[in-house]
Amino acid sequence: MDLRKLKTLIDLVAESDISELEVTEGESKVRIVKATAHSAQNQVVMMPSAAVAAPAAAAPVAAGTPVAAAPAVAPEAAPTGHIVKSPMVGTFYRASAPGAPAFVDIGSTVKEGDTLCIIEAMKLLNEIDADASGTIRQILVENGQAVEYGQPLFIIE
Repeated sequence: MDLRKLKTLIDLVAESDISELEVTEGESKVRIVKATAHSAQNQVVMMPSAAVAAPAAAAPVAAGTPVAAAPAVAPEAAPTGHIVKSPMVGTFYRASAPGAPAFVDIGSTVKEGDTLCIIEAMKLLNEIDADASGTIRQILVENGQAVEYGQPLFIIE
C-alpha cells in the first residue's frame, strides 16, 4: 500500500468518530485502531491477507504469562531539534544494502528530501526522507531493529 494513502487513512481515523478501520487492497491488509486513554498512539498493523492476527498490544494477556517489556529509552533531557518519526511499522535499515555505506551518520548535514533510511514493510523497501534541513544529532534506532508507527528515528538540529 502506498505510504501517502496510509497516512491519509491514519489522518481519517484520527479526525473522525470511528475507533477502528480495516482496509484490504490486493494481498495487503491494513488495520488502524484509534488510540484510547490507555495507549499513547494509533496502532497500524500491516499483514498479508492470508494471515489472521491481532495487534499484539490489543491482545489480552493471561495472568502469569511472561511479557517481554520493550527497553525504555529515558533521555536525560528532552531532545532539542526536529524529530523524524517512523511513518509506518517495519524494519529500520541505515543503508540500501548490507555492506553499503549508511545514508546518514551523526554529524551529517541533510536537506529536506534527502534519504535518511529505509523501512522495510511487507517486503517493500520504503525510503524515509528528511522533512527538515539541518544536521543529524542523534540516530535513535539500531540497524535492523523493528520500528513502530510514530517512533522517533532521528533528531535533526
